[in-house]
Amino acid sequence: MDDATMRALKQRVQDAWNAQDVDEVLAGYTDDLVYRDPNTQGEVKGPDAMRRYLRKLFAGWRMHWTLRDVHPFEGRGGCAVTWRASFQRPDRAGTVETDGMDLVVFRGERIQRNEVYFDRSVLAPLL
Repeated sequence: MDDATMRALKQRVQDAWNAQDVDEVLAGYTDDLVYRDPNTQGEVKGPDAMRRYLRKLFAGWRMHWTLRDVHPFEGRGGCAVTWRASFQRPDRAGTVETDGMDLVVFRGERIQRNEVYFDRSVLAPLL
């Protein structure tokens, strides 16, 4: 996968996350997806588990990610993505912002594995 295609794919999936559109998010992942972030307890595997996770996450949080940079892995089978994000709770005042990164593995033009890294402690004022 070339750099432009990789960036476009990651941006499309990130836009779906920003819209909190569960079906569009899942359209960017393979059927054997593996997802992990600081809010999951272990790996989320497969579209059904991911759908449940996203519905719960989107019900409790308003989030917005801004893509900063994409760093392709050798062989172009994946990349590291840096981003800036804002987090809000719909039932509370306040917003927090943080920087983070994703490690992403592609299969074709979809994401097979997505590991998200950021300092979850920044969310404490909103909990």
